[in-house]
Amino acid sequence: MDKKYQEIIQKVECNLYGFLYNTDERYIDNLVNTIGWSPAEARSLAAWDWTHGVGLYGLYKFYEYTKDEKYLKYIEDWFEDRIQIGLPDKNVNTVAPLLTMACLYEVRPNPRHKAIMQEWADWIMNDMRRTEERGIQHEHAELENNQELWDDTLFMTVLFLTKYGRIFNRPECIEEAIYQLMLHAKYLLDTRTGLWYHGWSFAERGNFAKALWGRGNCWITIFIPEFLEMVELKPRQEEFVVNLLRNQVETLSKYQSEEGMWHTLIDDPSSYLEASATAGFCYGILKGVRKGYLNKDYLECGRKALKAVLEGINEEGELMRVSYGTNVGRTLQHYKDIPLVKMHYGQSLALLALIEGLMQQEVMGIRQMV
Repeated sequence: MDKKYQEIIQKVECNLYGFLYNTDERYIDNLVNTIGWSPAEARSLAAWDWTHGVGLYGLYKFYEYTKDEKYLKYIEDWFEDRIQIGLPDKNVNTVAPLLTMACLYEVRPNPRHKAIMQEWADWIMNDMRRTEERGIQHEHAELENNQELWDDTLFMTVLFLTKYGRIFNRPECIEEAIYQLMLHAKYLLDTRTGLWYHGWSFAERGNFAKALWGRGNCWITIFIPEFLEMVELKPRQEEFVVNLLRNQVETLSKYQSEEGMWHTLIDDPSSYLEASATAGFCYGILKGVRKGYLNKDYLECGRKALKAVLEGINEEGELMRVSYGTNVGRTLQHYKDIPLVKMHYGQSLALLALIEGLMQQEVMGIRQMV
């Protein structure tokens, strides 16, 4: 591994450790003062949410690459600490850490983890709120989002359900995951571009601001290669899913900036360039090429994105220019007004991109990649 590249990865990794144990005080303040949660309830949620789920997944992927068991120990300890605190209420976003718990279970089975995953998977299948046509309603701690589908849901909830179904031989879970992917594609896919809208409302029969939001799209770019690795689809099903990725990436390549990044509104150059989406696209594109889902011509697109991610990491190992958590907006300006901050998911998505860069050594070599 190139020495400078290794040093950057180590800095990002160390920062991610800190972020996973720090609480988002802004988030807690909103839950207490705006929504009316008790401080204890708010802190329980702030210790186990989608942001942590993405961060843990990045660390697990680093374990897969390095085979260094210190990462497994860290993840195990994190889960133990959080279980002792008490798990938060179930919603789309609080499912996210269970994806890494399922990955951990495959190498270090734990009966308590199995029981937790079974409880949550059964809840997803039987009691989680649904929209018309049985879509998973994107309810989270702050908003019920009645009759709404969001593209975030596929990574936050559906990927865990898929993994759980495969590990524990629950074909009904995998069938549900396939259905949710198809339904979300039906209502969120912009067929003109292959990009995805952030949300759909059955109540209003529309896609809100019709925002082609960067990070929302990157969840799709990440989700599809991961999903295809987890399930054995019928040939025509796989063709359908792979084409979702190919059509999206074809358009993404056209909107990539000169410096290798994407705007937070992909098709709006007046919106700011955003790093977490760029890192997610980098990971999905490079992995898509490596797994044969995408044409090798897209390696250049992935390489430019990887270079942008590297250049966006400061001396302390923090990925800069990361947008804060974003609800579906009714105007495009809503997305432009989201502040840029330092967050767990920014660090994790950077780590995913850097790891996939390492995986590409067999194709191009690290020095050529960056």
